[in-house]
Parts: sequence; C-alpha cells; structure tokens
Amino acid sequence: MKVILQKDIVNIGDAGDIKDVADGYARNFLFPRKLAVKANDSNTKAVVHQKRLADLKREKRTKSMKDVALSLEGKSFETKVKVGEKEKLFGSVTAGDISVLLKKAGIEVDKRKIELQDPIRSLGEFKIKIKLAEGINPTILVKVVGES
Repeated sequence: MKVILQKDIVNIGDAGDIKDVADGYARNFLFPRKLAVKANDSNTKAVVHQKRLADLKREKRTKSMKDVALSLEGKSFETKVKVGEKEKLFGSVTAGDISVLLKKAGIEVDKRKIELQDPIRSLGEFKIKIKLAEGINPTILVKVVGES
C-alpha cells in the first residue's frame, strides 16, 4: 500500500515521502497513530504543494540568515560585569545575556541559537558560535570586562 508519511519514521522515511509499506503495517500502526495517510491523488497533490511551500520558506529563511551572518561574522561585542576580589565575577554571562547584547547592537538572535557549552564565569575574550540555520554558523567575539 502506498502511503504519505506525516512524520519522520526511522528506517522508513521523512515526512512528506511517499512510501510503499505492507497493508497491515499501514492499517494497524501508521494510520491509527496518524503517522501516515493513504496516498491518493488529492493527498499526493497536497503533499507536493506543502513540500514546495516548505522549500520556499526554508530558502527565504536561509537567505535572510546569510545576511544576518554577514553582519555578525568577526564582530566583537563587549559586556561589563561586576567583579569582586581577584577579579571573580558575580554570576556569569549566559546565552541570554549575549542575546540581549546583540539586540542592543540591532541584531535579533534567539538565545537558543547561541552555542555556549557553559556560562562564562571569567574575564577575557571568548569566541562564540551562533547557529542561525543549517550550514550558517558565524563566530563572534565577546569581551567580558570587569567593573567594580
């Protein structure tokens, strides 16, 4: 039976793919869980149209992210944090803080796109990668400066 996958299924295919599966597998597993629908003319046309729209959206988003990446690549940003004895930070610099720093510079970046393994807990310069879209990962320099 030919089915159109609604969601990604391991070892079968990705959402939107038209696959040939066993009748029982489709009726007893895929259809009840709404993982697939039977492939007929109207469903097939709808899926082809949805794929085309998704590709256009992805292409548009990638193009806009490339522009953002060009404006970010190699730039340095400075943040001032309170420090105590021996230049130890009170708190830390997180991805949210870096997102706010970028927003002040006029660049909107979601804090979840900032790749920061651990919060910054010391003074200095740190290279930070930002994952804007697939294959678009500009690197910025964040200088953490102490203020007493």
